[in-house]
Amino acid sequence: MRSNVFAALLVVLGALFASVPATWAAVPKTTQSATGVYKVAIDRNVSLTDAADSMRLRANALNLKLVAELALSKQVEAMTDQAQRTVTIFQFCDAVTAKDLIDLNLDFSVYMPCRIALIEDANGQGWLVMMDVNVDAVAKEQRLSQALKNRIEEVRQSLVSIMQAGAKGEL
Repeated sequence: MRSNVFAALLVVLGALFASVPATWAAVPKTTQSATGVYKVAIDRNVSLTDAADSMRLRANALNLKLVAELALSKQVEAMTDQAQRTVTIFQFCDAVTAKDLIDLNLDFSVYMPCRIALIEDANGQGWLVMMDVNVDAVAKEQRLSQALKNRIEEVRQSLVSIMQAGAKGEL
């Protein structure tokens, strides 16, 4: 049962990422993979700081709460006394939708809060990366109401919008 819920949730997130509006197509290097990962390259003219600020602002505008920000690279620097490439994990949440999903099945809690990683690769390219879940498949498998499915799709669209804002530096 747990593996079915986990698979269903992955499918839901995949569907969320599959429905990116065509107006966002201008962002370079947006990819969806068979491994359940959605990532967007940050425009080379956008600093990682501006990308992070843009994501925070977009999340606020979309009423998606930033519940945690984990500066992993800063923690590693403090522990090793060596400079690190940027790795920051942003955690966003729509508390009411999260509660409704957990009420339906406790296993949904493993996907919460929604995470977007801001990562600087070895070449200095910034990336925004998140889990990709197929919402349609999860909704079907879990027999979600249309209203709950719609809310999950809205959260997914908000996450994609947050990533797009960060990638473009839309302050």
